[in-house]
Amino acid sequence: MPSDTLGAMTARDRELGMDRPITRRDFIQGAASLAAVAGLAGHAGAEQSSGARPAAGSTDSGTRGAPGHDYPPARSGLRGGHPGAFETGHELAWQGRREWGPIEIAEDEPYDLVVVGGGISGLSAAWFFQQRNPDARILVLENHDDFGGHAKRNEFTHAGRTILGYGGSQTLEQPRDYSAEAKGLLRELAVDLDRFDSAYDQEFYRRHDLQPAFFFDAASYGSDRLVHTAAFDPAYFLPAAPCEVPIEEAVSRMPLSEEARADLLRAFSLDSDQLPDHGIFSEPGYLQTISYREFATRHLGLGEEALGVLQCLPEFYLGVGIDAAPALEAMAMGLPGLGGTSLRHLEGIGRRVLRWLVQPYIHHFPDGNASIPRLLVRRLVPGVAPGSDMEDVVQAVFDYARLDVAGSPVRIRLNSTAVRVEHDGDPKSAEGVHVTYVRDGRVERVRGGRCILACWNRIIPHLCPTLPADQRAALARLVKVPLVYTNVLLKDWHAVKKQKLGLAICPGSWHRVVTVDFPVSLGGYAFSSGPDEPIVLHMQRVPLKPGLPPSQQHKEGRLQLLATDFETIEREIRTQLAGMLGPGGFDPANGIEAITVNRWPHGYAWSPNPLFDPDYAEGERPYEIGRRPFGRIAIANSDAGGRAYVDCAIDEAWRAVGELET
Repeated sequence: MPSDTLGAMTARDRELGMDRPITRRDFIQGAASLAAVAGLAGHAGAEQSSGARPAAGSTDSGTRGAPGHDYPPARSGLRGGHPGAFETGHELAWQGRREWGPIEIAEDEPYDLVVVGGGISGLSAAWFFQQRNPDARILVLENHDDFGGHAKRNEFTHAGRTILGYGGSQTLEQPRDYSAEAKGLLRELAVDLDRFDSAYDQEFYRRHDLQPAFFFDAASYGSDRLVHTAAFDPAYFLPAAPCEVPIEEAVSRMPLSEEARADLLRAFSLDSDQLPDHGIFSEPGYLQTISYREFATRHLGLGEEALGVLQCLPEFYLGVGIDAAPALEAMAMGLPGLGGTSLRHLEGIGRRVLRWLVQPYIHHFPDGNASIPRLLVRRLVPGVAPGSDMEDVVQAVFDYARLDVAGSPVRIRLNSTAVRVEHDGDPKSAEGVHVTYVRDGRVERVRGGRCILACWNRIIPHLCPTLPADQRAALARLVKVPLVYTNVLLKDWHAVKKQKLGLAICPGSWHRVVTVDFPVSLGGYAFSSGPDEPIVLHMQRVPLKPGLPPSQQHKEGRLQLLATDFETIEREIRTQLAGMLGPGGFDPANGIEAITVNRWPHGYAWSPNPLFDPDYAEGERPYEIGRRPFGRIAIANSDAGGRAYVDCAIDEAWRAVGELET
């Protein structure tokens, strides 16, 4: 941070630790990134994001104590959609840029397959294609500085110890229900699902009495207050310790008006035989045709203040708040209204509502799903990392210099943003595809016999403007849900234990969900065993603008996110944790070792919302139209399946490869 900013820092900022030292390199990177996006200021919501500002003790954005000085998983500060990953794409999509200057490098010898996008779907596509074509030459282009897409690994180093967190794609959800192709890929990668039963410490939260709670912040509610409650049960997501505080006592402690407390007490205390208009539960589909907000207003009589407390509860799973979440799906997540009614006996419940009721939510690597692309890359690029199974990949150090080596059957090229994908003639008779991309300011081009676009769908019409008009229109409709996954490394967690913090819903705070990271020990990696050791707190935000249709909320939320710099987010983190954990002795100036903010302007894949999207006929959903093959080009990614899950990403890769082979 520059000296003039430090001089203007308030006493409160100093109490929070905003004056912790940072490297000059990080500031320069941030300032340069800010200047680079300033040219987009003419576009509504142009990005104003600065680069990383790591907290004291964290690695900077370009260094790592070991194994080298340029190790992407260990970069801290602003990650996810980091500066340098999106500017070229915004010039293409926002400014309509089509001319990129002379091609400086053109690889004349064609690849058999060029994959645009190095996430789980793109890497799976490379794997499936290689299995069908063992001698194939494959190039994967990825615009970020690391492979994996949303399956992001965050590494921290503290006192010589590496501590892991997940910065995006989280868990293999319901993996025993995966398709034969997805299960087969996991088997090939030596992923043993039974191993998670012991790797995930399912008694950790109960052993330390870490409970669910609401956190009310002083700026929004007049005082900081952590209220433990059994009003919502996070068991489908996290096996928190049970809260024995009676609902009456919990509600009485909430810093709300008497009217709002009465509303919430009435809603949380309902039994099934007390539900107003009980007959609505026998009307097929009714609870999928109204929002939870409408349900709670009409049938539970909740006022605005009480509704505000509940607004964010469905966000982290459904990608919208109660104003746009179908009532049934919101109540399936634990919002009040069902009383004792069994979900399994209600009609119209879709797959995503019942997912968590069947298999435990434990299929989680220490770095989330980042281990899946790491396993794929290790198989695709021999010698890039040691080991052979799900255990040893956890602590394997990858040699990034080996990702893109001449002569290697599979090459993975990072920091490379595709800007044009076109056939070398009529798509019906073309023999290949040219892919133009920008890397380090240079324009480069490669030729592939076939191409798979495993990038997010809304950029595809700009990359490939010769697609049929109806396909371009369908792709343009697929607006992804913006997300923030923040990992905060604490040097110890005595205050967490004293405050009994397992999972907190924070209706007024910038981050709406705070949890203790999933307790997974695997492959010699050990999760924190007690409060004397460091631990990661995981914080989440879905930036939205309630009251609008979901797609518009997500667009507005994306602009909010891109206009928020790291310093602002850091201040919000420190303020929130000070209010939440301060009564337990937490000092935000000295207790935080590192902060990594994984910013995903384009996060969850688009999926139909029954309140706003029509009931499409089979084959006519926007993502089904959008994924149609086009000559020698096929389209993958979870966007193409309308579901933000690992198995969807794999299944779409399988489909796309199959389409190119026919």
